[in-house]
Amino acid sequence: MHPLKWFGIIIIYTVVTLFCVYYIPSSSLLWGVTVFFGYTFVAIVPGYCLVSLLFKEGKLDIIEKTVLSVALSFSIAGISGLYLGLSSVGITISSVTKTLTFIVVVLAFLAMLRKTGMVRLPSRKLHFRSPEQLIS
Repeated sequence: MHPLKWFGIIIIYTVVTLFCVYYIPSSSLLWGVTVFFGYTFVAIVPGYCLVSLLFKEGKLDIIEKTVLSVALSFSIAGISGLYLGLSSVGITISSVTKTLTFIVVVLAFLAMLRKTGMVRLPSRKLHFRSPEQLIS
């Protein structure tokens, strides 16, 4: 998928999620839509953006990408919640939403830059030495 199209989809999903969270009341029949968008926004999107930033396209299969996305999303949400809880801001729906939105937009932007080739992460090559090389 073209990087700008991918970035646009992430931004549109973020905007739709923010719209659902802020403008659909909990007493509405559409509250299930808010729960769906909110849950996927917290549980998948931040990790997916981070996985897209860290790994080249085609390096991971769909199962690995999904598992890493979910695990990293909960890690990002947990760390941002810890930061908010220890700061003077506190943990509110608004602060969590704004923080995760900021993280998603920044990670998506950096991933888009990497996918277009404007930014390259340094590659790390592991060099294994034999026990004989370690002694000498």
